[in-house]
Amino acid sequence: MSSTTPVVSGAPLEQKPLAEVERVVDTFVAPRKTFSDLRRSANWFVPWLLLAIAYVAMTFVVDKKLGMEKVVDNQMVLQPKAAAKLDQLTAEQRATQTQTMTKFTRAIAYASPVVMVIILAIIAAVLMATFNFGFGAELTFNQSLAVCMYASLPGILKALIAMLAILVGGGEGFTFQNPVASNLSGLVDPSSHFLYSITTSLDVITIWTLVLTGIGIACLTKVKPGACLGVVFGWWALVVLAGAGIGAAFS
Repeated sequence: MSSTTPVVSGAPLEQKPLAEVERVVDTFVAPRKTFSDLRRSANWFVPWLLLAIAYVAMTFVVDKKLGMEKVVDNQMVLQPKAAAKLDQLTAEQRATQTQTMTKFTRAIAYASPVVMVIILAIIAAVLMATFNFGFGAELTFNQSLAVCMYASLPGILKALIAMLAILVGGGEGFTFQNPVASNLSGLVDPSSHFLYSITTSLDVITIWTLVLTGIGIACLTKVKPGACLGVVFGWWALVVLAGAGIGAAFS
Protein backbone atom coordinates (compact mmCIF):
# COMPACT_ATOMS: atom_id res chain seq x y z
CA MET A 1 0.00 0.00 0.00
CA SER A 2 1.47 3.32 -0.96
CA SER A 3 0.45 6.86 -0.39
CA THR A 4 1.39 10.06 -2.11
CA THR A 5 2.15 13.24 -0.30
CA PRO A 6 1.51 16.48 -2.13
CA VAL A 7 4.65 18.47 -2.73
CA VAL A 8 4.43 22.03 -1.50
CA SER A 9 6.71 24.39 -3.32
CA GLY A 10 8.69 26.82 -1.22
CA ALA A 11 8.87 29.35 -4.06
CA PRO A 12 6.79 32.48 -3.54
CA LEU A 13 3.81 32.99 -5.76
CA GLU A 14 4.32 35.48 -8.54
CA GLN A 15 2.68 38.84 -8.00
CA LYS A 16 -0.42 39.38 -10.04
CA PRO A 17 0.22 41.91 -12.83
CA LEU A 18 -1.07 45.33 -11.87
CA ALA A 19 -3.22 47.61 -14.00
CA GLU A 20 -1.96 51.16 -14.44
CA VAL A 21 -4.56 52.51 -12.00
CA GLU A 22 -3.48 49.94 -9.41
CA ARG A 23 0.13 50.97 -9.86
CA VAL A 24 -0.71 54.58 -9.18
CA VAL A 25 -2.82 53.81 -6.11
CA ASP A 26 -0.30 51.32 -4.73
CA THR A 27 2.47 53.89 -5.00
CA PHE A 28 0.77 55.63 -2.08
CA VAL A 29 -0.50 52.61 -0.08
CA ALA A 30 1.69 49.63 -1.08
CA PRO A 31 4.72 50.95 -3.00
CA ARG A 32 6.58 47.63 -3.10
CA LYS A 33 3.80 46.18 -5.25
CA THR A 34 4.11 48.99 -7.75
CA PHE A 35 7.89 48.94 -7.97
CA SER A 36 8.09 45.15 -8.14
CA ASP A 37 5.66 45.25 -11.06
CA LEU A 38 8.15 47.42 -12.96
CA ARG A 39 10.12 44.24 -13.62
CA ARG A 40 7.24 43.17 -15.84
CA SER A 41 6.72 46.52 -17.51
CA ALA A 42 8.66 49.73 -16.92
CA ASN A 43 6.03 51.92 -18.57
CA TRP A 44 6.10 55.40 -16.98
CA PHE A 45 3.67 57.29 -19.23
CA VAL A 46 0.68 57.25 -16.84
CA PRO A 47 2.45 58.79 -13.82
CA TRP A 48 4.07 61.37 -16.11
CA LEU A 49 0.65 62.26 -17.57
CA LEU A 50 -0.89 62.67 -14.11
CA LEU A 51 2.00 64.84 -12.94
CA ALA A 52 1.83 66.89 -16.15
CA ILE A 53 -1.88 67.55 -15.71
CA ALA A 54 -1.38 68.57 -12.07
CA TYR A 55 1.53 70.92 -12.81
CA VAL A 56 -0.11 72.56 -15.82
CA ALA A 57 -3.34 72.99 -13.82
CA MET A 58 -1.39 74.62 -10.99
CA THR A 59 0.37 76.92 -13.46
CA PHE A 60 -2.99 77.90 -14.98
CA VAL A 61 -4.45 78.75 -11.57
CA VAL A 62 -1.35 80.75 -10.63
CA ASP A 63 -1.41 82.59 -13.95
CA LYS A 64 -5.10 83.48 -13.86
CA LYS A 65 -5.72 84.02 -10.15
CA LEU A 66 -2.40 85.38 -8.90
CA GLY A 67 -0.58 86.53 -12.02
CA MET A 68 2.92 85.72 -13.19
CA GLU A 69 3.96 89.31 -12.50
CA LYS A 70 3.28 88.71 -8.80
CA VAL A 71 5.25 85.44 -8.92
CA VAL A 72 8.21 87.30 -10.44
CA ASP A 73 7.96 89.97 -7.73
CA ASN A 74 7.94 87.28 -5.04
CA GLN A 75 10.98 85.62 -6.58
CA MET A 76 12.86 88.93 -6.74
CA VAL A 77 12.45 89.27 -2.97
CA LEU A 78 14.62 86.16 -2.71
CA GLN A 79 17.21 87.64 -5.10
CA PRO A 80 18.18 91.06 -3.71
CA LYS A 81 21.25 91.40 -5.97
CA ALA A 82 19.13 90.94 -9.07
CA ALA A 83 16.46 93.24 -7.63
CA ALA A 84 19.07 95.93 -6.94
CA LYS A 85 20.30 95.77 -10.53
CA LEU A 86 16.71 96.03 -11.74
CA ASP A 87 16.14 99.13 -9.60
CA GLN A 88 19.12 100.85 -11.27
CA LEU A 89 17.39 100.73 -14.66
CA THR A 90 15.14 103.43 -16.03
CA ALA A 91 11.41 102.96 -15.64
CA GLU A 92 11.10 101.92 -19.28
CA GLN A 93 14.02 99.49 -19.08
CA ARG A 94 12.70 98.06 -15.81
CA ALA A 95 9.27 97.50 -17.34
CA THR A 96 10.80 95.76 -20.37
CA GLN A 97 13.03 93.57 -18.18
CA THR A 98 10.12 92.65 -15.90
CA GLN A 99 7.96 91.78 -18.89
CA THR A 100 10.72 89.53 -20.26
CA MET A 101 11.12 87.73 -16.93
CA THR A 102 7.36 87.30 -16.66
CA LYS A 103 7.15 85.76 -20.14
CA PHE A 104 10.08 83.47 -19.38
CA THR A 105 8.57 82.35 -16.06
CA ARG A 106 5.23 81.65 -17.74
CA ALA A 107 6.86 79.67 -20.57
CA ILE A 108 8.96 77.54 -18.24
CA ALA A 109 6.00 76.91 -15.93
CA TYR A 110 3.75 75.69 -18.73
CA ALA A 111 6.62 73.62 -20.14
CA SER A 112 7.11 71.91 -16.76
CA PRO A 113 6.01 68.46 -18.07
CA VAL A 114 8.90 68.52 -20.57
CA VAL A 115 11.33 69.97 -18.03
CA MET A 116 10.29 67.24 -15.59
CA VAL A 117 11.12 64.48 -18.08
CA ILE A 118 14.56 65.96 -18.71
CA ILE A 119 15.38 66.35 -15.01
CA LEU A 120 14.09 62.90 -14.06
CA ALA A 121 15.94 61.34 -17.00
CA ILE A 122 19.19 62.82 -15.69
CA ILE A 123 18.43 61.58 -12.17
CA ALA A 124 17.52 58.14 -13.54
CA ALA A 125 20.79 57.94 -15.49
CA VAL A 126 22.83 58.90 -12.41
CA LEU A 127 21.05 56.34 -10.23
CA MET A 128 21.39 53.62 -12.87
CA ALA A 129 25.11 54.27 -13.21
CA THR A 130 25.62 54.41 -9.44
CA PHE A 131 23.89 51.11 -8.73
CA ASN A 132 25.14 49.24 -11.80
CA PHE A 133 28.79 50.26 -11.45
CA GLY A 134 28.91 50.71 -7.69
CA PHE A 135 26.78 47.75 -6.57
CA GLY A 136 26.82 45.38 -9.54
CA ALA A 137 23.09 45.77 -10.13
CA GLU A 138 21.42 45.21 -13.50
CA LEU A 139 19.07 48.17 -13.50
CA THR A 140 17.93 49.39 -16.91
CA PHE A 141 17.50 53.06 -17.71
CA ASN A 142 13.78 52.64 -18.36
CA GLN A 143 13.31 50.91 -14.99
CA SER A 144 15.24 53.67 -13.24
CA LEU A 145 13.18 56.36 -14.99
CA ALA A 146 9.94 54.54 -14.16
CA VAL A 147 10.96 54.43 -10.48
CA CYS A 148 11.62 58.18 -10.55
CA MET A 149 8.28 58.89 -12.22
CA TYR A 150 6.19 56.83 -9.83
CA ALA A 151 8.16 58.11 -6.84
CA SER A 152 7.33 61.67 -7.94
CA LEU A 153 3.56 61.11 -7.72
CA PRO A 154 3.26 62.68 -4.23
CA GLY A 155 4.08 65.94 -6.02
CA ILE A 156 0.49 65.90 -7.24
CA LEU A 157 -0.63 66.50 -3.65
CA LYS A 158 1.61 69.57 -3.42
CA ALA A 159 0.16 70.95 -6.65
CA LEU A 160 -3.40 70.39 -5.41
CA ILE A 161 -2.68 72.05 -2.05
CA ALA A 162 -1.06 75.01 -3.81
CA MET A 163 -4.10 75.46 -6.06
CA LEU A 164 -6.45 75.28 -3.09
CA ALA A 165 -4.38 77.81 -1.17
CA ILE A 166 -4.46 80.27 -4.09
CA LEU A 167 -8.17 79.82 -4.75
CA VAL A 168 -9.12 80.14 -1.09
CA GLY A 169 -6.45 82.31 0.50
CA GLY A 170 -4.89 84.19 -2.39
CA GLY A 171 -1.39 82.70 -2.14
CA GLU A 172 0.28 86.12 -2.05
CA GLY A 173 3.74 84.74 -1.30
CA PHE A 174 3.66 81.98 -3.92
CA THR A 175 6.82 80.98 -5.78
CA PHE A 176 7.38 77.92 -7.96
CA GLN A 177 10.47 77.17 -5.90
CA ASN A 178 8.38 76.88 -2.74
CA PRO A 179 4.68 76.56 -3.69
CA VAL A 180 3.52 75.02 -0.40
CA ALA A 181 4.82 75.50 3.14
CA SER A 182 5.42 71.77 3.65
CA ASN A 183 9.01 72.39 4.73
CA LEU A 184 11.10 74.27 7.30
CA SER A 185 11.57 77.46 5.27
CA GLY A 186 9.18 79.34 7.54
CA LEU A 187 11.73 79.10 10.35
CA VAL A 188 14.38 81.23 8.63
CA ASP A 189 14.61 84.65 7.02
CA PRO A 190 14.32 84.36 3.19
CA SER A 191 17.24 86.79 2.92
CA SER A 192 19.52 84.14 4.47
CA HIS A 193 19.75 82.52 1.06
CA PHE A 194 21.84 79.45 1.90
CA LEU A 195 19.74 78.49 4.94
CA TYR A 196 16.50 79.30 3.13
CA SER A 197 17.45 77.01 0.24
CA ILE A 198 18.41 74.21 2.63
CA THR A 199 15.24 74.47 4.70
CA THR A 200 13.10 74.66 1.56
CA SER A 201 14.63 71.37 0.49
CA LEU A 202 13.77 69.75 3.83
CA ASP A 203 10.28 69.18 2.52
CA VAL A 204 7.81 66.47 3.53
CA ILE A 205 6.83 65.70 -0.07
CA THR A 206 10.46 65.67 -1.20
CA ILE A 207 11.47 63.26 1.57
CA TRP A 208 8.48 61.06 0.72
CA THR A 209 9.64 61.01 -2.90
CA LEU A 210 13.21 60.12 -1.90
CA VAL A 211 12.02 57.25 0.31
CA LEU A 212 9.86 55.90 -2.52
CA THR A 213 12.82 56.11 -4.89
CA GLY A 214 14.99 54.10 -2.51
CA ILE A 215 12.25 51.49 -2.08
CA GLY A 216 11.81 51.30 -5.84
CA ILE A 217 15.49 50.71 -6.54
CA ALA A 218 15.62 48.05 -3.82
CA CYS A 219 12.65 46.23 -5.37
CA LEU A 220 14.39 46.05 -8.75
CA THR A 221 17.87 45.13 -7.57
CA LYS A 222 19.52 42.87 -5.01
CA VAL A 223 20.87 45.88 -3.16
CA LYS A 224 19.67 46.20 0.45
CA PRO A 225 16.99 48.86 1.09
CA GLY A 226 19.21 50.69 3.56
CA ALA A 227 21.98 51.03 0.99
CA CYS A 228 19.49 52.19 -1.66
CA LEU A 229 18.11 54.86 0.65
CA GLY A 230 21.65 55.90 1.58
CA VAL A 231 22.61 56.41 -2.06
CA VAL A 232 19.42 58.29 -2.92
CA PHE A 233 19.64 60.61 0.09
CA GLY A 234 23.39 61.02 -0.43
CA TRP A 235 22.98 62.27 -4.00
CA TRP A 236 20.09 64.50 -2.90
CA ALA A 237 22.15 66.07 -0.08
CA LEU A 238 25.03 66.72 -2.48
CA VAL A 239 22.77 68.42 -5.02
CA VAL A 240 20.98 70.48 -2.34
CA LEU A 241 24.24 71.73 -0.81
CA ALA A 242 25.72 72.56 -4.21
CA GLY A 243 22.54 74.31 -5.34
CA ALA A 244 22.29 76.27 -2.10
CA GLY A 245 25.90 77.39 -2.38
CA ILE A 246 25.56 78.50 -6.00
CA GLY A 247 22.25 80.20 -5.30
CA ALA A 248 23.67 82.10 -2.33
CA ALA A 249 26.62 83.28 -4.42
CA PHE A 250 24.38 84.81 -7.10
CA SER A 251 21.37 85.92 -5.04
